[in-house]
Amino acid sequence: MGHAGTGLEGKVALVTGAGQGVGQGIALALASEGASVAVLGRTATKLERTCEVLRARGAAAEPFVVDLVETHRLPGVVEAVSERFGGLDILVNNAYTGSFGPLLSMDDEQFRLGFTSGPFAAFALMKAAHPYLKRSGAGSVVNLVTSVMVRWDLSTYGAYAAAKSALRSLTRAAAHEWGPDGIRVNSIAPHAMSPGYAKWQEEFPEEAAEFCATIPLGYVGDCEQDIGRAVVMLCGPDARYLTGATVPLDGGQANFD
Repeated sequence: MGHAGTGLEGKVALVTGAGQGVGQGIALALASEGASVAVLGRTATKLERTCEVLRARGAAAEPFVVDLVETHRLPGVVEAVSERFGGLDILVNNAYTGSFGPLLSMDDEQFRLGFTSGPFAAFALMKAAHPYLKRSGAGSVVNLVTSVMVRWDLSTYGAYAAAKSALRSLTRAAAHEWGPDGIRVNSIAPHAMSPGYAKWQEEFPEEAAEFCATIPLGYVGDCEQDIGRAVVMLCGPDARYLTGATVPLDGGQANFD
């Protein structure tokens, strides 16, 4: 069962957007350490595929089909997860649906979408998860943000950066308020070989090569080995004194100072 001593044996994790890409990579890494995983997302077939891979690694896994923009449904999902697995120790807010493009090209609804699927959904899940994470005694929340927030040129990324900046602030606030409850709340800002990135690389190989050249470590991260493993570390006892932080997982590209 993976790497000894990460302290995730018997833990229960809820990961949103776990049907593919970064969410799936995080779910795989947590499962490899003995955590049971609730796999959340919109597409049942993708969730079931992820669950099959997790079970093949010896972990308990269950799919929960939900669209995060339906925020009123999220407390019920958290309850269902904790009933199914007997608690909740780790919450990973990875899923995101939003609009990209120049600000003047966007209507209010398109701009709002990233906030609904991002900070609003994370808030609903975090609030619903709080009593379970508190009971855990070593609860951990990981919210996915982006280095686009500190990008030199925000053109076409405005709505995305704004929603993720809100999520980063929410992370800090929860870290402060919930520290006394034994709950740690951190953000990660990853570059990862997600299906979306892989497609972009295929369509625009020159731009992708240029982008890669700006990453000191020279490559775009693997969803499980580079992003998932870091989340394992963040949720385990080795990072027990780290909370309220934004951890860039981007091979050294972004400057968060």
